[in-house]
Amino acid sequence: MRTDTGQIVYLADYRPTDFVLERVDLTFELDPTETKVEARLIFRRREGTDPTLPLVLDGDELNLAGLLLDQAEIPASQYTATPESLTIANVPASVPFEVTITTIINPEANTQLMGLYRTGGIYCTQCEAEGFRRITYFPDRPDVLAPYTVNIIADKAANPLLLSNGNFLGGAGYGEGKHFAAWFDPHPKPSYLFALVAGDLGAVEDTFTTMSGRDVALKIYVEHGKEPRAAYAMDALKRSMKWDEEAFGREYDLDIFMIVAVSDFNMGAMENKGLNVFNDKYVLADPETATDADYANIEAIIAHEYFHNWTGNRITCRDWFQLCLKEGLTVYRDHEFSADQRSRPVKRIAEVRHLKSEQFPEDAGPLAHPVRPTKYREINNFYTTTVYEKGSEVTRMIATLLGRELFKKGMDLYFERHDGDAATVEDFVKCFEDASGRDLGQFSLWYHQAGTPLVTASGAYDATAQTFTLSLEQMVPATPEQSSKEPMHIPLRLALLAEDGSIVTPQSVTGAEFTGDVLHLTDRSQTAVFDGISSRPVLSLNRSFSTPINLHFSQGTADLALIARHETDHFARWQALNDLALPNLMQAARDAREGKAVSCDPAFVGALLAAAGDESLEPAFRAQALNLPSESDIARELGSNNDPDAIHAGRQAILGEIALAGKDVFTSLYDGMRTSGTFSPDAASAGRRALRNAALTFLTLLDNAPARAKVAFDAADNMTDLSHSLALLVHRHPDSAETAAALAAFRERFAENALVVDKWFAIQAGTPGADTLERVRKLMGSPLFNRTNPNRMRSLIGSFAFGNPTGFNRADGAGYHFLADEILDIDQRNPQLAARLLTSMRSWRSLEKGRADHAHAALRKIAGADKLSTDVRDIVERMLKE
Repeated sequence: MRTDTGQIVYLADYRPTDFVLERVDLTFELDPTETKVEARLIFRRREGTDPTLPLVLDGDELNLAGLLLDQAEIPASQYTATPESLTIANVPASVPFEVTITTIINPEANTQLMGLYRTGGIYCTQCEAEGFRRITYFPDRPDVLAPYTVNIIADKAANPLLLSNGNFLGGAGYGEGKHFAAWFDPHPKPSYLFALVAGDLGAVEDTFTTMSGRDVALKIYVEHGKEPRAAYAMDALKRSMKWDEEAFGREYDLDIFMIVAVSDFNMGAMENKGLNVFNDKYVLADPETATDADYANIEAIIAHEYFHNWTGNRITCRDWFQLCLKEGLTVYRDHEFSADQRSRPVKRIAEVRHLKSEQFPEDAGPLAHPVRPTKYREINNFYTTTVYEKGSEVTRMIATLLGRELFKKGMDLYFERHDGDAATVEDFVKCFEDASGRDLGQFSLWYHQAGTPLVTASGAYDATAQTFTLSLEQMVPATPEQSSKEPMHIPLRLALLAEDGSIVTPQSVTGAEFTGDVLHLTDRSQTAVFDGISSRPVLSLNRSFSTPINLHFSQGTADLALIARHETDHFARWQALNDLALPNLMQAARDAREGKAVSCDPAFVGALLAAAGDESLEPAFRAQALNLPSESDIARELGSNNDPDAIHAGRQAILGEIALAGKDVFTSLYDGMRTSGTFSPDAASAGRRALRNAALTFLTLLDNAPARAKVAFDAADNMTDLSHSLALLVHRHPDSAETAAALAAFRERFAENALVVDKWFAIQAGTPGADTLERVRKLMGSPLFNRTNPNRMRSLIGSFAFGNPTGFNRADGAGYHFLADEILDIDQRNPQLAARLLTSMRSWRSLEKGRADHAHAALRKIAGADKLSTDVRDIVERMLKE
């Protein structure tokens, strides 16, 4: 394990490398414990650099076994090698030169799952962000691009499959019992996109014909026997390739595209050029083992990694500070793909739910950072929802500001201008400025200022003047190391609605730029006057969540009900229902904390049930409407001094009132939304299942709940229905006979399927209440639990810490101290996993004092450990910083 070095990297210190890398030739002689890696690297000194500067290469826990300069041994006095770096002096000043480096690495012992590791008999690599330096000494940074030739030598029986990036050059036998394969990637790439996979896997094969008529071989490699479960992933890949051609004009550029699914992987997937490596969770699916959410995730992540071929691979990042340039942009692209494949408003609702539950708390806490950070201590800790999800929202705002045609023109210019480059955020924005003629200088603050802007709005109607006046004020809160913020350019989609829900078009708008349906808020405060409004309008503001802000706009129940009933923007309809729900849920939490009876506004219940029963709305939308704000959402809105037990009790009381009032509606929906025939994961069928299960959620709050849920469990013919009914049993009646029987049946049926067993662990870890910690401890002793598998650790420890507000936030602090002990243990093997689990405590300061004190003590315990990885120390110190 590499422990903390204390080194901080600053954007301001960026400068190009002293040497240009022109070519990379790699030869791997694979062995479980002693893999030999020979790297032949062709360098030339960059023009204008000091001719006396040495060549300095990065390493991480490396063992140097050989070193040549232009095929001659280098005297020991000419170089310095440590496990972390290699420095070679007196290299040629004016001509290209070749450095040949031999290292010996141990894939079997690589529990960090970074660099080259071996799991389940499969050799696999993960090199983003800085894993390549665990393979060989190298200028391991994203602005060092070169073509790669790779030769792989391995035991033929154990490793019939030998894969790397690019196009296959050929292979043959190689001595007794061995063989080799050669690959060449003609497209210059950074080292983080290097990939190697070797082992014995089954394959699903297909082809895709590009828009220029080239045939591309498609291959998805999975464990033998699991090939049928990769069919949906292959279908999603082909749809992604076609969509990227049609929507962005991007054609695939190699002869083959490969995906390999492995069970031990720190991330969801990795976009290595031509050879994507996936966590098998996002490849394998069939109706018996995968939920509708699993199918949707597979579709989105297959698309995301494929889209990286252009936004990330062909155009990469100049440095890691520009990470949003590939990740945020590609998230935007995969969101658009999913919206076109499924339901655009439902997809948008899901995106905003995720943004508010994950990124907004990050923006409001000690881990807040700009979309484009200016410094980091450990780059792995900046693969965050701010970079990904808020980065996507920033791209979406550019599209909103410019409109569809100018946005497309800007993207085309970006691809044309920077193909083959390592680019910056400034390069990206400049393309849109040049394409549109619009100055985006103020807008670029979205990349540079952390924090979620707060926009306060108020409206007034003047019947005599027939004007509607909208007053807006913006404030960006202080965040770590950014106490003073400049006004942002905030594009707000809006509509003025008449009593019948029709959109009122003003004769003119003064006081702010208003283009189409977008009002541009650019000052700290602005007043816009809409003329020619004949009657008091209802304002629908921030339609489709055009800007990621916290909006304070006091609207009466009648106005929100009108929006919920009539808005043509279905996201705005959902938001209005949400805005009706939140005050009820927040007051319920306060009442529960004070021991008062909880009540619910009948107008809210009526609006919710009207939406649930409205057959003009798609089922998936109605299911989203019935999925009330979560306990985490309520805590975020309350802001501070939160009591998770009171929030839970209040929310459950509100759900109970809705269930009683809507019993007939929910019964009708549960009976009417049945799907028949062969299971299909299409959006319409998934929407019907979602609405039916939402109805079941309310029905199981009524009489004879365990029996009703157990009947649903026994009747389920797909994993969506099966896991949902099991969760209702476990979370609401954990000690009932029905729950025990269902858990045992689920385990017995799926004990051999690791991904389904993950669901079994996660459902139990999410059980509300203080007793769940002991359940988690007991489950850790199960023969099915595996500490070395990231998916299994996330399913149990992660589900408990991130997804169980009452169980994790026990009043006695035991949940925090349990996590602290686990973090310290995991950190010895897998620092990335440990650091990500630790972020579950990012909002500890918002808890009531007793819990906050316990959380603080647990964090201090972690910080005081003798040996911590850079990953964990970086997170814990930022969390504790005053």
